[in-house]
Amino acid sequence: MTVDGPGGVGKSTVVAATVAQLAAERLPVLSTREPTDTPLGNLARHGTETYRGLTMACLIAADRYQHLSNEIRPALAAGEVVVCDRYLASSLVLQRMDDVPLDTIWELNRHAEHPDLAVVLTAEPQVIAHRLAGRGAHSRYERMPDSSRIEHELYQRAIASLDVRGIHTLVLDATRATPQALARTIAAEVAALRQGHP
Repeated sequence: MTVDGPGGVGKSTVVAATVAQLAAERLPVLSTREPTDTPLGNLARHGTETYRGLTMACLIAADRYQHLSNEIRPALAAGEVVVCDRYLASSLVLQRMDDVPLDTIWELNRHAEHPDLAVVLTAEPQVIAHRLAGRGAHSRYERMPDSSRIEHELYQRAIASLDVRGIHTLVLDATRATPQALARTIAAEVAALRQGHP
């Protein structure tokens, strides 16, 4: 499963709460993130000022393929629940903010497995902007003027794009819900999917 959403929406906190909830339910779980903590992933993570457009999109896709090969696929094969902080939905938003065409983003990620569950966290843009101001921007994308509104709108389009491709998507409003409440909802969805797909 993957967790995506605009900068400042609380992804990392919700991911941590979800991993704790799944572990409490005695499920084997791997917590991971993209870009990864590898030389390639760090190049993308810390290179948003240097790399843009198609160059950044290719870096992100290359990191994703390495991530799938080295970490995600082995964990899934071992029966673990993988919880990934950022995945396809983030590409559909951040690379669009760099003016990469949607079809190009999908083509670059054509060989990447679709998640069994794509969680997208949303919140009112003004709330996200306030949280973002409080914690500080982590990348060029978050420093863009009106970034919270732009990301919010692009995530709505990304959700539609995921749905069109048959990816099971769970959209949760994080404006007022606590991370623990969101984690319980996500864990319940994971449990339902596991029962339906033993």
